[in-house]
Amino acid sequence: MVGIITYGVYIPRYRIKVDEIARVWGANAAEISGGLGVFEKSVPDMDEDTATIAVEAARNALARRKIDPEEIGAVYVGSESHPYAVKPTACTVGEAIGATPNMTAADFEFACKAGTAGIQTCMGLVKSKMITYGLAIGSDVAQGAPSDALEYTAAAGGAAFLIGRDDPIAIIHHTCSYTTDTPDFWRREGQDYPRHSGRFTGDPGYFKHVEGATRLLFGQKKKSAQDYEYAVFHQPNAKFPQKVAKALGFKPEQIRPGLVVPRLGNTYSGSSPIGLAATLDIAKPGDRIFVASFGSGAGSDAFDIEVTDAIEGGAFRRDAAPSVEELLKNPIYLDYAHYARHKGKIVMQS
Repeated sequence: MVGIITYGVYIPRYRIKVDEIARVWGANAAEISGGLGVFEKSVPDMDEDTATIAVEAARNALARRKIDPEEIGAVYVGSESHPYAVKPTACTVGEAIGATPNMTAADFEFACKAGTAGIQTCMGLVKSKMITYGLAIGSDVAQGAPSDALEYTAAAGGAAFLIGRDDPIAIIHHTCSYTTDTPDFWRREGQDYPRHSGRFTGDPGYFKHVEGATRLLFGQKKKSAQDYEYAVFHQPNAKFPQKVAKALGFKPEQIRPGLVVPRLGNTYSGSSPIGLAATLDIAKPGDRIFVASFGSGAGSDAFDIEVTDAIEGGAFRRDAAPSVEELLKNPIYLDYAHYARHKGKIVMQS
């Protein structure tokens, strides 16, 4: 059985409250926070980017389980904020964790579902026995233009999952995808910030594809919402995942452990992977977890995951790396000026 061998997360300590962003632009803070269900978001330090976040998440994953990095045959980093337009982030991650040069590595892009696309690719390589382990990471320092709706939620963070066959902590029983050419969100080469189609990002973007992938998996595996203890959906805000969960028959308590967006914001490629990690932080053997990511453009990946006995002992040590809840604690709050400096929206002249 192919599944998750270990996992790790990294979230910067810096935060900005949605109220502070609204104050600067003269917006109604209560209306924005209440509408989005997001109250603060993570902000990268000035020396943090997608690559450093991916490295930290990968190191946290390897801290939980003693794995020879030279047995990692693939490293894939999904992001829409890679540091270079031409220069792979995945090579940096592989070198930083001590992986052998005898590996395949690549950067993935599919808006917010590039990380889960990496998981699917690792699954195929592991299942075919071309590699022993594959490392899939979703990491972003998400962009949002000043005063744009995206600025209130675009956050920073990432999660790494090591995929393999050797005593996984969670078996991935099945995965499938639902994809169409729906341009609800885009950023052209050379542009600093993405653009979006407003409400069309919800429908026919998010809801059509998340529901499409979910119903496809339910049909293929003869499952329903009642067959899962937990569910994780992509979290551009708190309203969308709650709405789609209800439409698909899931109850609020099933999505609550993975719904981290109110205190974190939307980490784009890291969004549903961090939600999955938060769920694994509290999951018990036998628990079934449903996951559906979403990437604008547009597509959704769905996963049927079952937690095994390996999560509670043996080679895997859950407490050897910080949980998502621990990473969300003790934030350092910034005002808008310092936030803008951290994000490179204002630059000091030398």
